[in-house]
Amino acid sequence: MALNRALRLRKNSDFQRVRQQGGSIASRLLILAWKPNDQATLRVGFVVSKRISKRAVQRNYIKRLLAEAVRSLLVDIPPGWDIVFSARNQIVGVRLPVLMQDVSTLLRRARLLANSPHVESAELNTRKGS
Repeated sequence: MALNRALRLRKNSDFQRVRQQGGSIASRLLILAWKPNDQATLRVGFVVSKRISKRAVQRNYIKRLLAEAVRSLLVDIPPGWDIVFSARNQIVGVRLPVLMQDVSTLLRRARLLANSPHVESAELNTRKGS
């Protein structure tokens, strides 16, 4: 099951705002960027560039895997955040359980999971401070 349309970032300006003005951290597979939004909802976006794969089918498959990994954690992420996951080259061929673990680890490191300590301090994290 895909992410609800209301939970997705769709505008290019939203992606740019999150990536340029928000905090970010990286793992071997993904780059996570986040920024508080002015809404009472959580919105998530996924970026898989042509450098990852020239084939749209492969890029869309990776986006679906990412969406599924995030969907399983939605109940643990508090509302009020815009989150962007950008795929890195090593993501090609990775299975869902590995991706779910990586997404969970990144969200925990960014303190965006409700069960991680100091969730409210995530907005204080920046690229320099992460």
